[in-house]
Amino acid sequence: MKNIKSISIVFSFFLAFSAQAQTKQWTLEECVKYAIDNNISIKLSELDTQTAEINRKDAFGNFLPSVNGNASHSWNIGLNVNPVTNIAATKTTQYSSMGAGVGINIYKGLQNQNTLRRQKLAVLASQYQLTKMQEDVALNVANAFLQVLFNKQNLKVQEQQLAINQKQYDRSDAMVNAGTIPRGDLLDVKATVASDKQNVINAENTLLISKLSLSQLLQLKEFADFDVADEDTFQDKNNILAQTASEVYVKAKETRTELKIAQTNLQIAEKNVAISKGAYQPTLQGFYNINTRISYADMAAFNPDGTIVSVGAPPFWDQFADNRGQAFGAQLSIPIFNGLSVRNNVERSKVDLERSKIDLEQKELDLQRNVFTAFTDAKGALNAHESAIVALEARQEAFNYAKEKYEVGLMNSFDFSQSQTLFTNAQSEVLRTKYDYIFKIKILEFYFGIPIIQN
Repeated sequence: MKNIKSISIVFSFFLAFSAQAQTKQWTLEECVKYAIDNNISIKLSELDTQTAEINRKDAFGNFLPSVNGNASHSWNIGLNVNPVTNIAATKTTQYSSMGAGVGINIYKGLQNQNTLRRQKLAVLASQYQLTKMQEDVALNVANAFLQVLFNKQNLKVQEQQLAINQKQYDRSDAMVNAGTIPRGDLLDVKATVASDKQNVINAENTLLISKLSLSQLLQLKEFADFDVADEDTFQDKNNILAQTASEVYVKAKETRTELKIAQTNLQIAEKNVAISKGAYQPTLQGFYNINTRISYADMAAFNPDGTIVSVGAPPFWDQFADNRGQAFGAQLSIPIFNGLSVRNNVERSKVDLERSKIDLEQKELDLQRNVFTAFTDAKGALNAHESAIVALEARQEAFNYAKEKYEVGLMNSFDFSQSQTLFTNAQSEVLRTKYDYIFKIKILEFYFGIPIIQN
């Protein structure tokens, strides 16, 4: 009994937790933040930023000296020269050698300095690219989110229309039985109800697909119960339409990330030209080496009578100190002719510079066109929404009038159904233009430097 009771408690808790999870509704802010944290493209862009930072560290490392050590041990069999005594002997001997060297670039045509500056710019460009990716994802999520809201509201309209026509069908059925209206009117209403049911099914499918699209943007693995909160507070809080298109464009030139990327790429191209030109200049390197050798073979010595005798090998550490040698100096390299490689690299970097200049000009033209288009679209969307509201009010009055005429038998069911359909379409048009206007305002604010979600 205790086990059964425990299982029941766990099962009840699981049901409660599942119900809570199913009823979670995502806000726009939650959707955008989740997408930025989990979007695959953004994660890849973050890795690009890390790579750029590593490359910057590489460029900084060019200023540091290189220090390397070496060690070797060998067995020589047969006739060989003792590297310590320089005497040839036929025997098996062992030798060890070790050393260390330090090298440093003293002058390299300012290539290291320009490379470091370029890599700092590359880090900045990668950060801008990451920001651009986040902005694009946020805009796509906002669009998908508003599409879900529109489809939810449209489904409610279709369901309400179905409920109204279902009541009308029940009323018409009673009127047919009472002999007040002909049976043909009832069949017309029945057909209208069937059409409304189909509209509800289509609206449900459209809503489901829009939810699926949004959940995929968020990289959600479980999206069967995904839903969004019914936010109906969107409005032009920043009064962006009070600005002119030119004012929005001026602001966009200061804030838009795509321009910052193009400007930074232009600076990178300029540094590449300086780096390639640096190869024309001589390079000067300094070096210092130290090494020692140890032999494990017996050493040769001379008796007073001139005969050679063999004595034991000197102690390891004595040889280590006595056989030590050092070398230091500087190496100057002057480029004279390298198969036109330096010249071609310079010319290639200049071509890339011109390409970057053109790309910046194109980005500015694209931005200007996009801003003026967005401003016109937002104005048009506002006008369309206001017109849709006026049309809805007129359709509402026309539908009420038709309903009164139909109820007293002065209008047939077909004409009444047409009036009702026009009223429903007007409701859907108000919703469509509303969310279209909201998204167009978001785009215009986006160009003005106002983020999609504001704290």
